[in-house]
Amino acid sequence: MTDFGNRHRIFTRLAKLSDSWYGLAASGLILRRNERLLEAFGNKHAGERCFIIGNGPSLNKLDLTKLTQEFTFGVNAIYTNYERMQFYPTYYVVEDTFVAEDRSEEINNYKESIKFFGNYLKYCLKQDDHSLLLNVIFNYSEYEDFPHFSENALRRVWVGGSVTYICLQLAYFMGFKEVYMIGFDHSYEIPEEAIVEGNDITSVHDDPNHFAPEYFGKGKRWHLPRVERMEQGFAKARKHFERNKRSVFNATAGGHLEVFERRQFEKLF
Repeated sequence: MTDFGNRHRIFTRLAKLSDSWYGLAASGLILRRNERLLEAFGNKHAGERCFIIGNGPSLNKLDLTKLTQEFTFGVNAIYTNYERMQFYPTYYVVEDTFVAEDRSEEINNYKESIKFFGNYLKYCLKQDDHSLLLNVIFNYSEYEDFPHFSENALRRVWVGGSVTYICLQLAYFMGFKEVYMIGFDHSYEIPEEAIVEGNDITSVHDDPNHFAPEYFGKGKRWHLPRVERMEQGFAKARKHFERNKRSVFNATAGGHLEVFERRQFEKLF
């Protein structure tokens, strides 16, 4: 991971330099293809609905084939669930450096969705015709009113506890009127055998927290989940959607996420 580490530092510096490009684009002066393509997603889905697919075990309780004709966001290793879902998500987002590094070959070869990821991941994820680079402000410090929420993904998006927070900002930017979240069990078990070093965890056995035991299975790295920080982000997103007379609902089968009003998945079709 030494090469990844060095490249990560280089591209982090480049990401900071490129902030000005996004600023110009948000002001109406678009000079690069990436921002021109990104601009086209602004209010593209105004008035429509979408589903953000989490990766919790409860996903296995739903008939996911019902989403075949829906607009969907998927994250991280969702593409490994194709057999059960029978579709690939419309949009795909990755934020976590461990996911990006450990699955870089898979993600780089994945062409079935429109992919979004931050500039800071260019050290391991390649920009291609299927991907767009976001100006992700990767700031997890405990600043006042954490986290910020961006209503204009052409300018920037913020991290807020999980990759889903970026999905919510993209959904807002795209104009979706109703957002339904599924697969958000919102609880995590850290197996006793797992190797824990600060906030970094390496699995030794099967993963109990996702739709498949191999998701973060043996040898896979993940970060310590902080559900309270996730809830801060979700609460902030809810305020922005509601202020614009739009809604986010939780259609997960069970689980512990109560920030959003509940809806029953089967009754949405």
